[in-house]
Amino acid sequence: MDLALLRTFVTVHRAGSFTRAAALLGLSQPAVTSQIRTLERQLGRPLFLRQARGVTPTTMGDELAHKAAPHLDALVEIAEAGLDEDSSIRTLHLAGPPEFTAERALPALTALTGHDGQGFALRASFGNAEEVLEGLAAGHHDLAITTARPRGALLTATPLCDEEHVLVAAPRWAARIGPGKLRRKGAVTVENLPVVEVHESLPLVSRYWAAVFDSRPAASGAVIVPDLRAVLACVTTGAGLAVLPRYLCAPALERGDVVALLDPAVPPLRTYFLVVRTGTLAMPHIARAHEWLLRAAADWA
Repeated sequence: MDLALLRTFVTVHRAGSFTRAAALLGLSQPAVTSQIRTLERQLGRPLFLRQARGVTPTTMGDELAHKAAPHLDALVEIAEAGLDEDSSIRTLHLAGPPEFTAERALPALTALTGHDGQGFALRASFGNAEEVLEGLAAGHHDLAITTARPRGALLTATPLCDEEHVLVAAPRWAARIGPGKLRRKGAVTVENLPVVEVHESLPLVSRYWAAVFDSRPAASGAVIVPDLRAVLACVTTGAGLAVLPRYLCAPALERGDVVALLDPAVPPLRTYFLVVRTGTLAMPHIARAHEWLLRAAADWA
């Protein structure tokens, strides 16, 4: 079987579209379509169901991708590494949410970037869960950190750590609310207070209110910024309340710059996952980074 056909097939399977696969491969869409048809004729069975938006793999397509993708990734790794000693330093492409990646993952992984014969170069990019998983599936990243567990067999996820969420505000807002009011099933509700969030839908505040008060907040954000570090900065200056991961706001809590408004018996948690393309943990630099982050996460807890 032609390896070029398999490479095109795996790219289409990961991209979910002939058009996106063509862009990734540097081919025309008709060329990609022709290669997939050739492979289907060789196998005697369809590999994809054509839809208005992209393609969906058949059962045969999923089985072939699960078997072929890890081996193709390994061959690409060998080809990129080369055979001379100057190519022994590999590059790890990491992707994840900006705050967690910057505050947790990157400081841990930089210890592995030395020239000790086992180190690697490191390249990082930021994005939301959907962007990160799409990039990983398409081969743009080697290792991804995400709060969404991927479906299907092409990506393998390992729980990394749990993130505790804390409802915080500047001291003057805490004094205004008064002790104990929030414990009475939201006697002071979010709609009475300004909110700082990362999106207009108030994802963190809504999740917190559902877990702690079993209700939904009816509010709009006073300040919307797309980075939790910026949220913390705004809360510190008195812009309003916010829900933040404890690891991010712990120093501010210790200094008294912000105050935890509530201490629920069971705090809301969010799980992070380490995700790789299935089979790529056979590659030493990916496996080493994966193991190192899992060890580091034990201290984060």
